[in-house]
Formats: sequence, C-alpha cells, structure tokens
Amino acid sequence: MRELPDGGIPPERRARQTDLGYDLVRTLTGLVSLRTRIPEDAFTASMLGTDRAGHGVLLDGDGLVLTIGYLVAEAEQAWIVDHRGQAVTAEVLAYDYTTGFGLLRALGRLSGSPLTLGSAAALTEGDTVVMAGAGGRDWAVTAEVTALTEFAGYWEYLLERAIFTAPAHPDWGGAALLDAQGSLCGIGSLYLENVAGEGLPREGNMSVPVDLLRPILDDLSRYGQVPGPARPWLGVFVAQTPEALVIGGLYPGGPGAAVLREGDVLLELAGTPVRELPTFYRQLWALGEAGVEVPLRIRRDRRVLEVRVRSIDRRAAWKKPQVH
Repeated sequence: MRELPDGGIPPERRARQTDLGYDLVRTLTGLVSLRTRIPEDAFTASMLGTDRAGHGVLLDGDGLVLTIGYLVAEAEQAWIVDHRGQAVTAEVLAYDYTTGFGLLRALGRLSGSPLTLGSAAALTEGDTVVMAGAGGRDWAVTAEVTALTEFAGYWEYLLERAIFTAPAHPDWGGAALLDAQGSLCGIGSLYLENVAGEGLPREGNMSVPVDLLRPILDDLSRYGQVPGPARPWLGVFVAQTPEALVIGGLYPGGPGAAVLREGDVLLELAGTPVRELPTFYRQLWALGEAGVEVPLRIRRDRRVLEVRVRSIDRRAAWKKPQVH
C-alpha cells in the first residue's frame, strides 16, 4: 500500500454530507480495515508480499466481509478492525479469481451497519459517487464516474464492464464505491495513473462492480468457490504494447515459466493472431478447461518459435483458505 497523508483525505476532496441524500456517517460504519499474513512459501508471496492491508465492507450482522481478492489470496491469518477500533481475527472464506472478489468471516463481534448491495448497472459516465475506506469521513472521497468499460489485467484477468473513477482514493484496495443512495456498487481494485475523461485529473481508480457478486455470493460463502470447471491458467504477466503482446513476467514455478521467457512476444494462440489482451484471454479460455495444452507462436529475440504450455487450475497451485 502507498504511504498515506497525515489526517486522511485533503479536506477539499472529502465527501460532504450536504451533497448527499443518505446518512454518510452511518453508512461508513459498515467499512472495516483488514490485514492478512501470507506464508513465505505461498505462490503469490514473491509478487504480492506476505503482509497485506486494505479495506473491507460489512455485508451482514454475522461478520461477513467483502474485499478485493489479492488482499486475502493464500492468507493463513487475517484480522479485521471495525469503525470503533475493535480488532478481531477472521477466516478467509474465498478468493474468486474470475471476479477478483475476496470474502472473509469475522470470528468475533463487529459493530457497524452492514452496507446494502446496490448495482452498477444504472451508473453512467459523469455520475457522482463516493469512494471510501475505513476511517470515517476523513477517508471518503467525492468522485466522478469517468468510464464504464472493459478492463484487462496483465495477471490473466478480464472484466467486461469495470468502473473507473477520479480523482483517486489514495488507499483503494477493498474500498467501497457508493452510489447516490449510499448503496455499495463496487469494490476498489486498482490505482491508475491515467483515467478517461477530458479535463479530469490524471489519477483515478478501477473498481469491480458488485453485480458480479450477487450470483456467486452464496457459493463463495458456503463452499469457498463457484462450482464448475476452472479456466486454463498459464501463470504469466502479459503487457499490452502498441505493437504487440509481450511477456512481462512469470510466476516462479507456474506452467508458463517452464516454457516462456520474459520478453517473449506473443504472435499467435492456436493458430490465431493475438494483438490485444482481451482477445488473448478469450481465446485462451475458449480452448477448454484447466489442463488443456495451449499452443503458442512467439518471437524470442529474432527467432520465431512454436511452443506448448500445459495449463493448470490456478486453485491447485495456490494455498487454500484455512476455514475454522
């Protein structure tokens, strides 16, 4: 996480109650802060670190907390702090790789009012929203929706309709995106150096719409995952450049690391040219379930090579939540 300014959000950027049609202070009691500890031998430890911190949203009176998944991926310990400063341990229930959501359950009593699940379906560009982290009004930013569009992440991740907002919240991981009624419409995922919109600040955030949570919430809370076949996973980080797709990194020990190298240029997947990240992911996932062999044509230095990567189920490589 980035180092935060003293005193929270600058006063001129803080959400003001007079501009809102709901009780902001009461709503913000449903936000919590969380910390997780990840084993040093975890698959994601080298990339995401072993001590992670961010925010979460209280969904019910029994301590069910929604956050962004990278904060809880492979966590062996988790702690939640409510709006009154009460700290309790928590169990990680799930990290859904497709949506990016993480789910925890507090193992002690949390104070605060659970947030109402809203929807991002009615949002349009130019709408005013509030992005808030734990800490009350000092950590609530009035923001504008700058775009509602596709987002492809370099870590084999794709959203059909992500929410982009500006100005940026400085502590975005797991922060709550609130609509005009004070309902939860998104969960903060990323800080961006460039956002869409003429005359808007350069910096902004990307949030995951909560609409993706509704159909899977019961499965995640009960079983820790969504039933069904897993997507093929290569364990690669792919960079989109103006000219081509380039391997920017590889998970150590992942399936791609045995065949690919950093700097390889992706030319074709299963005989079809690939130049854009969303297209690459869709073609990869269309090959079949995890375990399918993925034929790639690459350029390495000045040579063109035909290689094959045996995909895996990402869940098989990552440590699973230890449910009490």
